[in-house]
Amino acid sequence: MRSSTSATKPKKQLHIALFPWLAFGHIIPFLEVAKHIARRDHKVSFISTPRNIQRLPKIPQTLTPLITLVQIPLPRVESLPENAEATMDVPYDVIPYLKVAHDGLEQGISEFLQTNAPDWIIHDFAPHWLPPIATRLGVSTAYFSVFNASSLCFFGPSSPDLMSRYELRTKPEEFTVHPEWIPFPSKICLRYFEAKSVLDGIMKPNASGVADWFRMESIVRGCQVYLIRSCIEIEGEWLDLLQDLHRKPVIPTGLLPTSLPRRDEDRQDSNWSRIAEWLDEQKKGNVVYVALGSELNLSQQEFNELALGLELCGLPFFWVLRTPTYGSGDGDSDILPDGFEDRTKDRGLVWTTWAAQPKILSHQSVGGFLTHYGWSSLIEALQYGCPLIMLPFLYDQGLIARFWDKKVGIEVPRDEESGSFTRNELAKSLNLVVVDEEGKPYRDGAKEYSDELFGDNGLHDRYMDKCVEYLENWKRM
Repeated sequence: MRSSTSATKPKKQLHIALFPWLAFGHIIPFLEVAKHIARRDHKVSFISTPRNIQRLPKIPQTLTPLITLVQIPLPRVESLPENAEATMDVPYDVIPYLKVAHDGLEQGISEFLQTNAPDWIIHDFAPHWLPPIATRLGVSTAYFSVFNASSLCFFGPSSPDLMSRYELRTKPEEFTVHPEWIPFPSKICLRYFEAKSVLDGIMKPNASGVADWFRMESIVRGCQVYLIRSCIEIEGEWLDLLQDLHRKPVIPTGLLPTSLPRRDEDRQDSNWSRIAEWLDEQKKGNVVYVALGSELNLSQQEFNELALGLELCGLPFFWVLRTPTYGSGDGDSDILPDGFEDRTKDRGLVWTTWAAQPKILSHQSVGGFLTHYGWSSLIEALQYGCPLIMLPFLYDQGLIARFWDKKVGIEVPRDEESGSFTRNELAKSLNLVVVDEEGKPYRDGAKEYSDELFGDNGLHDRYMDKCVEYLENWKRM
């Protein structure tokens, strides 16, 4: 972040490979980076598995000559369903087996680097085995984090000299307090129920044989540059701290806001035509959009409270309910409370296939977003000025919620120990953020952030320009 580069025109065309983790919350930001790189006339190789490549959104025709989509087959792994190539294809408890399969891509990645000799490979947190291979082959490595800086700082340093100063956290309660390596006031910390999930899900080895935190540490230590989806306007002091904690150049990419498809593409999308027709019939600013991500594994009790809270609030709602492909085949009938869809059919729509989230959030009828509060979802919501009702469950979602609570929305009240919530509290939170007069500051806050920061595409394009300039100049040092 503190490193500076000149804006001189590159002397040669670079070849830059990108290798995201097998989750579309990672794949799509990586693709945005790839498009920015191609706009500066560099060659790009975008690497993923065949099914994930087939599911990518269309790349602009002006960039297709510069972007090559590289397919490396995912090895078959016992306990991983057939055709499961992304986190959206499996339940939460099967994701570790997806990491096993991902580690099986090592040979294919090694052969690609040896054959094609790119100048850079921009990679994700998962391939802990990649930096030594790239170093041996003379390929520079950049880790691109789709997580935000404040959350990453909360989890601590990866630099060995700094790690030796602090005791390893092994108990949930140690994650519920302000970390001693954060030198300025902050309210971000985990609730007890979130801390238990983080400790089990990130800090301890899983079926792949290694912990996610080990993957992250190995990647950060082995890379030359640390790229991050953030910006100084939001996280200036956190970006400085991140650089101090990891002893690496930290370069923000900006927020990488996505662009809406052209109208002619909308007309070809039958799913969107049906969604748009329903949204067009609703009152402006009154619809609750509900989407809790593709990895969440809610209990039946949580599904009941969520559904009955939506029913109780009285607001129109559009609920993207990802019915697992590994389920019984009965759709959502075995998840939702008896009679729920009949009772709410005049004001609610449960959608069980893929839906274009940015297009929904940009629709004038949407007045609030009930979300798990992943970083990508927050960016998309505030890009269009949509206030948020926060229901975090996994990973860093609670940390992001603490950072933004009361600025652009509120967290649904939860039990600190179990994380349970009630339909009454959920309904009250929905009404407060979307329609109640007391919630106007949150609606105004979301609009202000959209106008001044999240919706400023030019600002974020300039961040990516500087990021690519850094990669260009690194090769000439």
